Amino acid sequence: MTDTTSRALALLNLLQTHRHWPGSELADRLGVTERTVRRDVERLRELGYRIESAPGATGGYRLEAGSAVPPLLLTDDEAVAMAIGLRVAAEQRLIGGPETTLTALAKLEQVLPAALRRRVNALADAVQPAGIRTGAAVSPAVLGELALAVRDHERVRFSYTSATGAVTSRRVEPHALAPADRHWYLLCWDLDRDDWRTFRVDRLSGIQHLRVLFAPKPLTRDEIEEFVLVARSWVRQNVETDAVMAMPLDEMRAWFGQWGQGATAEDAQHTRWPVGGADWREAMYGLTYIPPGVEYTTDLAEPSRSELREMLERMLRALDAPPPPAVHR
Repeated sequence: MTDTTSRALALLNLLQTHRHWPGSELADRLGVTERTVRRDVERLRELGYRIESAPGATGGYRLEAGSAVPPLLLTDDEAVAMAIGLRVAAEQRLIGGPETTLTALAKLEQVLPAALRRRVNALADAVQPAGIRTGAAVSPAVLGELALAVRDHERVRFSYTSATGAVTSRRVEPHALAPADRHWYLLCWDLDRDDWRTFRVDRLSGIQHLRVLFAPKPLTRDEIEEFVLVARSWVRQNVETDAVMAMPLDEMRAWFGQWGQGATAEDAQHTRWPVGGADWREAMYGLTYIPPGVEYTTDLAEPSRSELREMLERMLRALDAPPPPAVHR
């Protein structure tokens, strides 16, 4: 393999790993001049790769879908089979790291021509993997676009429809995609609200890549899982109540962290916090997280209120009664 061929393959690999590359950075990575990069780009174009270029200080190169499958050593049938397999894996969470599945799918679909992409869509709709799929339908195209933005640290804009039907426009810095409880969630930094937000992907539409890169904020895997867990819990519950606690809002948020979402200041010294669950037991479990010594009131409705009181009265009687005699074995 000649130096020119090796360099062209190295250039192609770089173009496939990021959505946009400045020409100067490609030249530095390859150890050549920008003029040589331009010649190598032309060679790849002659081989069927559609590479978009933009002039100027902020310009560069990006790999786009072409009119035919580029020479990836894959036939059309193989490319379609791989795309369908990756979609099924993403939907069923067959791979431990979902971002691996999505970025692989995004990289492949990025270069599929329109005709093959339509074929993949048609076949994927017909392929029903084993098991009941009860989660909300998510567009693989939307997942692919978000995966690229997460991978490349690129800001995006989209429309979001909340559970109440309200539609808002969001500008965000995407940090992670995560499947949970039969849904997909996007964790991102909301630029207009200057805070972390977690969105249900099936409620996203109209994604626009802003072509503005960002430096990702540090997040551990545990922190990502906690954000998603809070988002999963932030839905209408069978039993809902408010707890008004004798604790200023700032102190409450510092204590509860992400679990303090939805809390509002009742006055300077009291905070109202929504709590809920599948039944009164789960609502009670939420109330136990109120810090020790902090008094509170709750508007838990009947019959849950009476059921909780009866259970607590029995528990208090059990605690006040002498313990049963030990069993000697």
